[in-house]
Amino acid sequence: MRLIPSFAAFVPSLALLASCVGPAPQRPAPTPAPQPTRPAPPPPAPAPAAPTTVEWQYRPVTPGNWSYRAEAAGSAAFYGPTAADARLILRCDRASRRISLARANAGPNPANGGAIIVRTSYGATSWPATPSAGAPPQLVAVRAASDPVLDQIAYSRGKIAVETTGTEPLIIPAWAEAARVIEDCRG
Repeated sequence: MRLIPSFAAFVPSLALLASCVGPAPQRPAPTPAPQPTRPAPPPPAPAPAAPTTVEWQYRPVTPGNWSYRAEAAGSAAFYGPTAADARLILRCDRASRRISLARANAGPNPANGGAIIVRTSYGATSWPATPSAGAPPQLVAVRAASDPVLDQIAYSRGKIAVETTGTEPLIIPAWAEAARVIEDCRG
């Protein structure tokens, strides 16, 4: 006969076998989730570089207004806070058919003469200028009434600039008063 061992005979051995096994490994305590940190502040903006030069046509207009006046010898247009305190004068001498462009307070020493640079939407032109006696000191450029730069002043888009050495440029609106003086001299 053959003996088949019963399961009951193995139970004590299984108990001994179970006692040989060490304790179950313990799981480590869960680590807390990392707390969100505040983002680092952005780096400070770089210091601005040297000031950039703004093109004349984008600069604000010099404070003042144009005024027109008929005179015995022709006509004149004045730009400034008042006609008496004009910073720019465009004057027609009808007899000689010449137009003078006078820039008041034209730098520290207008007695030296120099040039008046006229900038329009068509380009820039430099006119030789001479000092004018009187107060305030002025630089005056005289041109023939037929000079095409006068048309550029009359038809410039929006503004014109008048520059002399040693002074801030005058940025002036291109209004009808200047065109009227030019037409008076040509007519």
